[in-house]
Amino acid sequence: MSPKRTTGYRAVSWNEPIVYELGSEGRRGFRVPVSEPELKKAVGDVIQTIPPKMRRAASPPLPQLSEPEVVRHFIRLSQETFGVDSGINVGVGTCTMKYSPRVNEALVRSPKLTELHPLQDERDVQGILELMYRFEGMLCEISGMDAFSLQPRGGAHAVFTNARIIDSYLKDRGEREGKDEIITTVLSHPCNGASPAAAGFRVRTVYPDMETGIPDIEAFKEIVSKRTAGLMITDPYDTGVFDTNLGEYIKIVHEVGGLVAIDQANLNSVLGRLRIGDLGADLCQFNLHKSFSTPHASGGPGCSPIGVKQELAAYLPAPIIQRDPTGFHLSYDRPKSIGKVAEFYGVVPNVVRAYGWVRSMGAEGLLETSAAAVINDNYLIKKLSGIKGVTLPWSDTFPTRLQEARFSLETLKRETGIGIEELNRRLVDYGVQRLFPGHEPWIVPEPFTPEPSESSPKEDLDRFADIMREVCQEAYSDKGVFRDAPHNCSIHRVDSKTATDPGRWALTWRAYRRKHGGEYVGRRRRLRGRRSRRGGRTG
Repeated sequence: MSPKRTTGYRAVSWNEPIVYELGSEGRRGFRVPVSEPELKKAVGDVIQTIPPKMRRAASPPLPQLSEPEVVRHFIRLSQETFGVDSGINVGVGTCTMKYSPRVNEALVRSPKLTELHPLQDERDVQGILELMYRFEGMLCEISGMDAFSLQPRGGAHAVFTNARIIDSYLKDRGEREGKDEIITTVLSHPCNGASPAAAGFRVRTVYPDMETGIPDIEAFKEIVSKRTAGLMITDPYDTGVFDTNLGEYIKIVHEVGGLVAIDQANLNSVLGRLRIGDLGADLCQFNLHKSFSTPHASGGPGCSPIGVKQELAAYLPAPIIQRDPTGFHLSYDRPKSIGKVAEFYGVVPNVVRAYGWVRSMGAEGLLETSAAAVINDNYLIKKLSGIKGVTLPWSDTFPTRLQEARFSLETLKRETGIGIEELNRRLVDYGVQRLFPGHEPWIVPEPFTPEPSESSPKEDLDRFADIMREVCQEAYSDKGVFRDAPHNCSIHRVDSKTATDPGRWALTWRAYRRKHGGEYVGRRRRLRGRRSRRGGRTG
């Protein structure tokens, strides 16, 4: 008996048709009034003002629905969509899926922002330029860096931008040809290796000591040489461990003339407590769509500002915002700049959201944020550590963690045959977000990485732990339930053949019907049949 499991949000399955399958001939949600004769005479034939090549030969075959049908359709689709507003996102480790205050959404929907245009004269946009300038100053104070750019659109984009800055800096010094290697660690975000590789560097990867969970200093020294252009790593790691050797790494790299860029996407647990610039780093990045409570928006638009020390400020993407007695100005006169890395100035609405969040939190609030995130994580560690089949690697060395913890289902997989992928499909039935396994390669076998941010209440953590306990118990007692999971979901399971075969991809409804014909309806009927046969299994 598990009374807590029977309460709370569950995955919704409306079996909602595609909008093109709805409606009937002649239905309308709104009828455009007939133009008055005097108006038609004064305006003339508007259609003829459109160039012939841009006119449709016939009206588009849009579905014909009444207004209530349209509203009902999109309400049901919204209920099928899982997000922070509908369920528990604790399982999405490394993403820091914290709650985004709605007051900040009101800010970015203000006409004062939405009606601005990036090509306006800077004299007409002094307010937003001042806001961005002040926010860059806040980031300098938080990071210990001297200058920032708000242009990069995401974590990998920011790391690539920093790699470009390292490249330009070394070229100016005439050292680039002899310095062609970037060092990273395997527990860093993959972009810390992929982005400098895309920028033309050779990447050298350091692996952790499997006894301690962090790289050994001697092993690190062996990989550093005169060819080392820089170090680009994440700290804290996605394992929830802060690499305490970081200060020593920085010193070693600086001794050979390299630069150090620290990926601070996992800032949430050290926000207001660690200034990476004070530790000696030359460059860093933040993810506004993680630590600064702006939305991920299904992979975009993100925003990842980069910060640099003064000697690298000249290389920042142009334009930068400068202030003089006449106001705020966009400076393009940057001869050493690596150039623009994004359209206009980046994702300005996310800058506004983050600015509002930092102003509302204040210095004390940022400290409270990091404290609550660490407390939540270690509370969840205690709750999950007693579950059969679940282990926490390196728990002897690091019994407590920072923003998250990377657990292992290796024991569960060995004893039941159920691993992270099978477990994830079953978890969907309980109305929680699937667990994030971990970046490849899997240093931790069958990994999962929950991350309870500071906005996760205790009740959510308790329920998440109860669900994990029950699903793991099912793996030992009723493995059959995993075979067709998820059972209570609008999409049963992604067809892996379709996902990997471009010939089956369909980006429009018309393309889908052309490529797959009646397959869609048949699959839906088979899915409904499986669910009905499962009966109470979905509860």
